[in-house]
Amino acid sequence: MTTGVRSAEQVITVPIASDRDIFTARRRGCVLAAQLGYSPTDATLIATAISELARNIVLYANRGEIVVASAGDGARPGIVVVARDEGPGIEDVPRAIAGGYSASGGLGLGLAGVRRLMDEFEISSEPRKGTTVTVRRWKR
Repeated sequence: MTTGVRSAEQVITVPIASDRDIFTARRRGCVLAAQLGYSPTDATLIATAISELARNIVLYANRGEIVVASAGDGARPGIVVVARDEGPGIEDVPRAIAGGYSASGGLGLGLAGVRRLMDEFEISSEPRKGTTVTVRRWKR
């Protein structure tokens, strides 16, 4: 799998297949955010988004990867998180990101919550081919 991250200074890839991997991805993302100078509050928000994305991989696709990288748009530094899997895909993307919908019977806050926590949110999903979610948070 390619990372989908361009010209990043630091790139961390964490394979996701279990709850332990969710913790690892969260921790490594939080450490990178701190290294990039994010406040402890912002680092926690980024880590929470990573947790939600990784949990979705474990719940729905069984395995995938989280890529966390430093990024910038030329004027400001940022962090980008790419969650990618080759699982069943999402049948109704607009419904899934609206909140309140869960294919697993949960609260349905995952993708909608990630969308609120981060500054940019992109999703691509194809039935039986998988899902890629890319999110960014810019340093304030």
